[in-house]
Amino acid sequence: MPSGPLSDATGRRILLPVFILFASLAALFAVGVKWGTPVLEWSELASALLKESGDELKRTVLLDIRLPRLSLGLMVGAMLGASGTLMQGAMNNRLAGPELLGISAGASLAVASIMVLRLPVPFQLHPLLALGGGLAGGAVVMLAARGSKGGTGMLLIGMSVTAILNGLLIVLIVMGTSNDVNLLYSYLLGSLANRSWEHVGRMLPWFVVMLPVAMVFTRAVNLLQLGDETASGLGMKVDRTRLAILIVCALLVAVTVAQCGPIGYVSLLAPHLTRAVLRSQDARLVLPVSALCGAALLTAADQIARLLFAPLEIPVGIWTTLVGGSIFLLFLLRRRGSDIHG
Repeated sequence: MPSGPLSDATGRRILLPVFILFASLAALFAVGVKWGTPVLEWSELASALLKESGDELKRTVLLDIRLPRLSLGLMVGAMLGASGTLMQGAMNNRLAGPELLGISAGASLAVASIMVLRLPVPFQLHPLLALGGGLAGGAVVMLAARGSKGGTGMLLIGMSVTAILNGLLIVLIVMGTSNDVNLLYSYLLGSLANRSWEHVGRMLPWFVVMLPVAMVFTRAVNLLQLGDETASGLGMKVDRTRLAILIVCALLVAVTVAQCGPIGYVSLLAPHLTRAVLRSQDARLVLPVSALCGAALLTAADQIARLLFAPLEIPVGIWTTLVGGSIFLLFLLRRRGSDIHG
């Protein structure tokens, strides 16, 4: 696995995918600010952004509803894409993902417990409780899977633990009132709707700090992808390094779960798409491009959620699961076919 400086040829190879992703994000951003109810003309957008005279309702829709939603979606998608790259590399398992290893379910259970049991926890501390729940869920899966061989065993154990945690979520829902059920329903499906600049402000410090932290671990991920024995032979303390990477992954995911609920398959799919396009396993390349890919995937899914059946809106977490799960299934079937014929 490459660990030296990136070559000029490698740098040039990623320019086109990066350009396409930025162009896609720009187009999705334009769709997000212009279309909806009401549709805003370009002149109205300019007037609202410059705070000139115009329709007060349309200015409010743009500045207080659509822009914070888009900004939050970009950050959440990027953090999920980065977490997927780290997790798959650290576990050396392309099936690894927070929704399959108990992290998302554990974080969701922690936040749901605060809501239903009405624990006196300030909202600013919700990400830390979500982190604890995510780490606990992931730890159970990793401890249970220590004796299993291959990715299939870990996947099955992860699905079992996730099912148990989701069962506990149902118990919480039964314990709650009708208001709790409605709140948990909208939260547990994963949504960017009704998010404000306050949510963006809470997410921004984590986004600014955690993405550079994730990049710090890319060289370690490259070594772990060579196998534990090779990484250990090169001087790495494998267990300690893997634990540190998984804590970073859990933190990236837990913060998004605390703000938006569990949004599935973005962290699982973005690294696969990125590796396929870049034709590279080098985490130093895959992680930043996966972050862009995750941002584009989630923003696109959110526009579908917002516009396809307007004024009815299906939570974005449903779309990422339906579309992302279907694409990931195609990846697995294609890989299985390659293994059979190879």
